[in-house]
Amino acid sequence: MYKVFVNESPLILTNKLSDTVDGKYFLLNEKAINSAIDLLVKKKLPEAYIYHPNHEEILKKFTKKIPLVVAAGGVVTNKEGKVLFIYRNDKWDLPKGKLDKGETIEQCAIREVEEETGVKGLKIENFLKTTYHVFKRNGVFKLKEVHWYAMKTSYKGELVGQLNEGIVKVKWKDPNKIKKALENSYTNIKILFRE
Repeated sequence: MYKVFVNESPLILTNKLSDTVDGKYFLLNEKAINSAIDLLVKKKLPEAYIYHPNHEEILKKFTKKIPLVVAAGGVVTNKEGKVLFIYRNDKWDLPKGKLDKGETIEQCAIREVEEETGVKGLKIENFLKTTYHVFKRNGVFKLKEVHWYAMKTSYKGELVGQLNEGIVKVKWKDPNKIKKALENSYTNIKILFRE
């Protein structure tokens, strides 16, 4: 099962009819997918299910209908145990961005965190998880697949938000401030802190 968020509402890709509510689901075709996304965007459904019997193929087939954008980012912790957050589009978020041609997912995660926050000396500790969400660019729905890594740094320099990416604040947050930030964040970001 894959949970894809559309405006904070789950679009669940599943190969089990038992996962669906009352056996209601959308088929894995372009018209049905767009209809499900549209209903979620307009908040006419709290969640939607797309069913396909083959688990191995479901994401592959979905991304043939909705273009895939691969990205990577980091949950960065400093020596004091504070976590690095960015503020853009009136929400607290974590630094992440699109994979460039020729780079590995890990290289992308480090580059994007550096570009968006100014933080240097990043070291990947481990892979956390992959999250999915649908966004609209130039009138077309796209699926963003974000690979998240736990990172450490001893950086003590200035935090600089990447303005051309709409990042207006970059802050280190302790556990209490993280809790507060997550109240105004995205479901995919909250999921990273639930583990």
